Amino acid sequence: MNNKELVVALAEKMAVTQKEAAALLGVYVEEAQKVLTVEQPVAFLNAGNFEVKVREQRLSVNPKTKKRLLVPPKMVLNFVPTTVLKSKIKQLGQDE
Repeated sequence: MNNKELVVALAEKMAVTQKEAAALLGVYVEEAQKVLTVEQPVAFLNAGNFEVKVREQRLSVNPKTKKRLLVPPKMVLNFVPTTVLKSKIKQLGQDE
């Protein structure tokens, strides 16, 4: 599902125009970005949590030159699904 499809679905479910649904979605995404940039988690009801984690520095090897490199620490976005979402996805595999 892309952004446009999500806006259409939201507009239909909420009985609002697509323009209003797009504005609501935009505000939600903007607020989620603000919260994530201060390293706080964002929870999506019955879906999961987005959180920012620190990936520690590590040693890596260039496979071509066999040279070892030190990869510096960096911030990464992590998604942890809820048990509700996990069980729904598990059911999809069992329906076949």
